[in-house]
Amino acid sequence: MLGEALTALAAAGGTAVVQAAGTSAWQGLQQALAGWFGQGDQERERALLERLDDTSVVLAAASDAELERTTIGQQAVWQARFETVLEQLRESEREQSAEALRVLLNTHTGWGASAGDGGAAVSGRVDIRADHGSAAALRMGDVTINNPLQPGPHEG
Repeated sequence: MLGEALTALAAAGGTAVVQAAGTSAWQGLQQALAGWFGQGDQERERALLERLDDTSVVLAAASDAELERTTIGQQAVWQARFETVLEQLRESEREQSAEALRVLLNTHTGWGASAGDGGAAVSGRVDIRADHGSAAALRMGDVTINNPLQPGPHEG
């Protein structure tokens, strides 16, 4: 089982794949990910490139009504792939591979957010939802949210 930081990194990888598909960043990200997953094995790299192409085709073919569900599904598929690779590595290899993935994502997506152990950093929009009896939580430090002052009776 991966810790929170590596799980967040895998999730960021899944998000990067679906957000980059069909953009100018796509080809560079594809090549970099094929290298990361393949680790020098050309057959694995070729297979990974095919999977990435399939993802791009699926996302492009999704109708407006299907796009959110398709995007979420593809993010989950890619997150699971990243997690599987990281879980199969020895501890020393895992940290090196995780750092290489962080650099790769930052280089090819332009996302500069990072967090230490036990943290998750997000650069950009964040949606947190709890639907159908589920719960969502986000731990944050030193955050203050104030409601605006209500006008008094004489201020209308």
